Amino acid sequence: MASSESVPVASPGQAHRDAVEYVGFRVDAQAVVLNLSEHRRLSLERSLDLVNHSPSGFEWGYSGSGPAQLACALLLDYYDDEQFAREHYIAFRDQVVSQLECDGAAACWHLPGEEIDAAMATLTDDVVALADGGRPSPTLPENWRAVSRPDRRVFQRADRDHYIVLGEGSDEWLVVLCSQGDRAYPAPLAHQTVTEEADVERVIRELAEESNDLLEPLEGEH
Repeated sequence: MASSESVPVASPGQAHRDAVEYVGFRVDAQAVVLNLSEHRRLSLERSLDLVNHSPSGFEWGYSGSGPAQLACALLLDYYDDEQFAREHYIAFRDQVVSQLECDGAAACWHLPGEEIDAAMATLTDDVVALADGGRPSPTLPENWRAVSRPDRRVFQRADRDHYIVLGEGSDEWLVVLCSQGDRAYPAPLAHQTVTEEADVERVIRELAEESNDLLEPLEGEH
């Protein structure tokens, strides 16, 4: 868990001098988000190149895959920094995007850039590392990364919303493959319990391969 002091107010070189504002509303029940200051629609495709939570579109007002996609897109658009967006979008979703509501006569929400800066300056971020945010492992498929966490070992799939969490017990390891999806807590997909003397790396590799068998890597991933 990173301390609040470690979270920058803005990505290096990306401080905004001009006012930036985003607005969200619905058209025929479809969520639409605009960069109001630049008179353009927020790009779903650009954020999907980084994280693939919700290919069907953005959402807000709760913690789930649609809001996670929107959080990533907002940070990417505002700071124009891929690694910064990857590392902080989950905490930004939980603190900001999950609280957005379309209310009032206009039935839309407004998010000024200064509110994004203020949130990033104060939140304590459980950093999520995807793709180049983690580190490759020679024992795992190429679309998996090892994530640095102080309390446990975590591996994250770069192209899908799958995780492998390794929990240490008194005399055994619990290795869990799970998926976040639209749920408040990760849903377990498979798990193995092994003794401390067992080949834990083999079990992690087996669960990563099981994930890849359940959902094949996206085109261009291996």
